[in-house]
Amino acid sequence: MTQLDPKALRQAFGSFPTGVTVVTTIDETGQKYGFTANSFTSVSIDPPLLLVCPGKFLSSFEAFKTCKRFAVNILAEGQEEIANTFASFKGDRFTKVSWQTDAHGVPLIDHAATQFSCATHQIVPAGDHIILIGEVEEFTRSDQRGLGYSSGRYFSLGLEREAAMPQPDTHNIAGVIVEQNGHVLLCETPQGWRLPTLPIQAEVSARHAIAEHFAKHHFPISMGKAFSVFFDRTSGTRYTYIQATTETANPSSLGTFIPIEELAKTSLLSLTETAILTRYALERVTGHFGLYVGNEQSGDIHIYDDRT
Repeated sequence: MTQLDPKALRQAFGSFPTGVTVVTTIDETGQKYGFTANSFTSVSIDPPLLLVCPGKFLSSFEAFKTCKRFAVNILAEGQEEIANTFASFKGDRFTKVSWQTDAHGVPLIDHAATQFSCATHQIVPAGDHIILIGEVEEFTRSDQRGLGYSSGRYFSLGLEREAAMPQPDTHNIAGVIVEQNGHVLLCETPQGWRLPTLPIQAEVSARHAIAEHFAKHHFPISMGKAFSVFFDRTSGTRYTYIQATTETANPSSLGTFIPIEELAKTSLLSLTETAILTRYALERVTGHFGLYVGNEQSGDIHIYDDRT
């Protein structure tokens, strides 16, 4: 039989976008266990069955292998840190999160998008995992969107959609961070350098406006994730900055490529864009980019991080 590269196979499996769950249980002494999983699926409506796949590498594997009951918590957007905690934290994970218990004492993660309380229906050995099938006895569901995971990173469809569409009755500006081989595209003005920006209408998404603008200049770019969405309260303007890459080295009238390591000493037009590019340079080192949502002074960064 052909030997497959485990790392490449894991990456291939990871190209399928999934939700993110935390699976929890207790043992006969009341000890709590939990792990992060995206190997979750519904199985049946009648009877109501679902499954998760605990791996034999888990420190809590024996607890799930023998559990009589367990819960599946589908995490909501913004709960990346909870996912990271139950994926890699070595101490008592439940001290790091807010939780309650179901009627049988199994932990339920607060503010999860959906919670299922299950009785173990069947356990099936499956290679280096087991298939843990549960019969759903109770569930709660909120209106929150679930946290997504694909190709080793979290994603939040709600935040991405919010970033893509401008707000009505607001002055909307779209900006783009175009990188090419360790350089970022900047435009020179008499007051200083700035990122490429353009005004957009309420019915046109930032992505569409940026793509159309660069296409008119015959300058191909590949659009990436939203990087920053904020409202400037002083000017009443909503700014949306999108990441992009290009193989083109000669932008002509669109600007000049500046080495990323020189951005810190480049005179930029605004403190806001200085902050944006400072964060971009830092996050590029780790490869863990985030989406800033807030105003010109404060907000939250939603990280699309790798799980360990």
